Amino acid sequence: MFYYGYMMPMNQYAQRDPNERDRQDRVQQILQKIRREHYDLYRELDRYGMNQVITNYVFTLVIGFTINAATANQTAEQIYRQFQRQYPWMNLFFRQFNIPQNVTDRILLRVIQLTLDEIRGGGGQPGQGWIGWEDLGGVLTSAPGVSSWQPNRLDVFVRGTDQALYHKWWDGRQWNEWESLGGVLTSAPAAVSWGPNRIDVFVRGTDNALYHKWWDGRQWNDWESLGGVLTSDPAASSRRSNQIDVFVRGTDNGLYKKTWNGSRWEDWENLGGNMTSEPAAVSWGPNRIDVFARGQNQDLIHKWWNGSTWSNWESLGGVLVGGPTVSSKQPNRLQVFVRGTDNSLYLREWNGTRWIDWQNLGGSLTSRPAAVSWGPNRTDVFARGQNQSLIHLYQNR
Repeated sequence: MFYYGYMMPMNQYAQRDPNERDRQDRVQQILQKIRREHYDLYRELDRYGMNQVITNYVFTLVIGFTINAATANQTAEQIYRQFQRQYPWMNLFFRQFNIPQNVTDRILLRVIQLTLDEIRGGGGQPGQGWIGWEDLGGVLTSAPGVSSWQPNRLDVFVRGTDQALYHKWWDGRQWNEWESLGGVLTSAPAAVSWGPNRIDVFVRGTDNALYHKWWDGRQWNDWESLGGVLTSDPAASSRRSNQIDVFVRGTDNGLYKKTWNGSRWEDWENLGGNMTSEPAAVSWGPNRIDVFARGQNQDLIHKWWNGSTWSNWESLGGVLVGGPTVSSKQPNRLQVFVRGTDNSLYLREWNGTRWIDWQNLGGSLTSRPAAVSWGPNRTDVFARGQNQSLIHLYQNR
């Protein structure tokens, strides 16, 4: 195999230059940690026939490049683009093993992010256990929506170039291909799951009314109109099994809610406010709802239901480009994601007692994000990237 020819010059140079020797020692330390703590990467490549010797070589090259290229403000995605430019043969190398491009991108991005986390001491950007970004393809004409109906399951929905609803899902082992679910959308979709094998999707139609389509465990049901006059994408959350709360912005820029109570759809309820974006909503308990939006000052605003009353709106600061998204990993924990003025992804987190300062997670977004959590230590974030494709970042801690 040709890869040995690339290894020898590095080792010979390291023998002559003490600084290079120190760098190579650092590379080996990180490689050993990845092999010890993230052996799933090796197992995945081994399934395609790439043995550990070859994988070690590839990872050594990626780790060394990352150490040399990393600056305080660079993301894993930016470093990966530089790596691809310097080593254009790497994609061809992976194709010799019939490894799909999205698998190549995901694994190498993860090695870069793990290296950044290590050299930045667990901090930095994005850091804090965040892995990505990866490109999942497609051509999006809206922000995505996402839901999860069981651990290690993700269902992502977008509007395609024909304005129809498209669906892509992670089944626990792999990403499945896009499928069209029809319809004519004039908004991004919103999705929520209130139980195993159940998905509800909401969109704005050509008449500006709210439309609903759902998976009942066996099939997708036809679109139904739920009325209203929407001036934004919808948002949806679920407080308990067989209950759904859908939120939209009305013609007066106020927040409106429509609830499925288990047997029927209730009338629209006006919750007030003056929003400059679509809302985002999540529930972290049986009778708790948190709603977020962009306010008049382009800041993040927040309103919540505590089981008996709605709070007033509060400002959480920031400067948002578009609307927010929110997810919850466990009771009384919130992660709010927004696109900033530099098109990077920003996170503001409620840790159970206070709001933590904004954190820059990098990336280059061309839509608002979408987020979901399928376990107490897992959050997945999606957005439209620079190529109008679906991009994905996740936290696993």
